[in-house]
Amino acid sequence: MTSTDSGRSSPLPFPGGHVFILSAPSGAGKTTLLRAALERLPDLRYSVSYTTRAPRAGEVYGRDYVFISPAEFEDGIRADRWAEWAQVHGNYYGTSAEVLSQALAEGRDVLLDIDVQGARQILKRFSQSVTIFIMPPSLEILEARLRSRGTDRPEAVTLRLRNAREEMAQKEMYRHVIVNDDLPTAVRELVAIIGSYRT
Repeated sequence: MTSTDSGRSSPLPFPGGHVFILSAPSGAGKTTLLRAALERLPDLRYSVSYTTRAPRAGEVYGRDYVFISPAEFEDGIRADRWAEWAQVHGNYYGTSAEVLSQALAEGRDVLLDIDVQGARQILKRFSQSVTIFIMPPSLEILEARLRSRGTDRPEAVTLRLRNAREEMAQKEMYRHVIVNDDLPTAVRELVAIIGSYRT
């Protein structure tokens, strides 16, 4: 596991909390790392995304997503309610700007799980956000991970790999990059990065 800094200087300390953005291609281990970080940093708040899709089996309102109607989401677009949003497969997904602003005003640190395009949107509004990109050791290992899950058809794996290449090509926009080739080490690195901004 290796971690690198993009070469940008760290932002000066500022009052209030921090926004931490975690992005990664599918299969890089982002969800596992995110959960581990939240377990080790219990006062770190996780930003739950809003969506218009129906809940899946086992999903809980307010824990996995905040489920709202398309009309309510579109009202939010017109009212500039979303810090970032996208429409994927006919459903809307977004992050509440109000929730982030309130948490920061209260001095709370917030962790976001969003893709590269969402990160770009967040940075336009919350420019001092700390961006962290999770990389797989290689595309070959990423492909092996995706295929071993057995949850996607071959054509879906091909699409995920194509998207992964595009996302990995934009990793330079991130302040920190963690290569997840050893999970315990990657967890320690992620927790250390977040902790370095909170002292």
